[in-house]
Amino acid sequence: MSRKILCILSEWGFWGEELVGPLDAMDKQGYEVIFATNKGRRPLPLPPSMDPSFIDPPLGRTVTSEETAHRTCEISESGRLDNPLDLSGWLPERPYRSSANYLREMESYNNRLDEIKSQIEREYDAILIVGGSGPLLDLANNYRLHELILIFYALNRPIAAECYGVACLAFARNEDDRKSIIWGRHVTGHIIEYDYQDGTGFVGTDINIGPPPYPLEYILRDAVGPDGQFHRNFGHEISVIADYPFITGRSTGDSYTTGKVLVEVLEHGLRYYGWRGPDRASGSDAESAIRS
Repeated sequence: MSRKILCILSEWGFWGEELVGPLDAMDKQGYEVIFATNKGRRPLPLPPSMDPSFIDPPLGRTVTSEETAHRTCEISESGRLDNPLDLSGWLPERPYRSSANYLREMESYNNRLDEIKSQIEREYDAILIVGGSGPLLDLANNYRLHELILIFYALNRPIAAECYGVACLAFARNEDDRKSIIWGRHVTGHIIEYDYQDGTGFVGTDINIGPPPYPLEYILRDAVGPDGQFHRNFGHEISVIADYPFITGRSTGDSYTTGKVLVEVLEHGLRYYGWRGPDRASGSDAESAIRS
């Protein structure tokens, strides 16, 4: 039976390679990929991610190859991203505590989440959250997406995220203790050296908010706590960390490796990658194969 992956994209702009890398790996395996956005609107790639001449200010070089730009345009124009699932229509609205009927509404809310959990258990093998600047607006603090992440976590299914999409993992928290689900885990994500000082923009608006509204690295460092670790890997071209069920990719250049690691997790039971996991003295054969 073919595996089915739920792929979350921002409606305010995703980075092309951060979709292309994992998607190519999943397509090669014959996976069925179902796309979803916050309001069910068609997602669009950020223009610089389709421009091979764009110079990334923090890195001082181009970050979009001709091949990746072509693949991003090809996917965007193919119709594959048409009619994504609508998270706001699929998952329920969380009741306000000020509601006069809060108890009954919370019971209904949790009953609906249980139904969705049963659906995901039947249908989906993993979830992927694609990065770019867009997730800063409509994914990072999206409680419906947080509930989805918590469901995949409860089912012990792989949860992959890239770049600013990793923020969703930091903010996905159990209602009881409100501790991040990546507490005590090993992750990577967009490091502060890679943040723009100016020019953070979004699809569908001319707004330039300057730097990102929050430094993701600092949030992730706090979210993993004293027993976890945020892996910067500054000065290394690739930073992908697997600490099952989480697979995290730092930024654009880590996208293809993120896809390969996700496949290894699903097909061969890989549990740790990019760091010395528990009781592991060195890198595994799977790591060597992925890096090659």
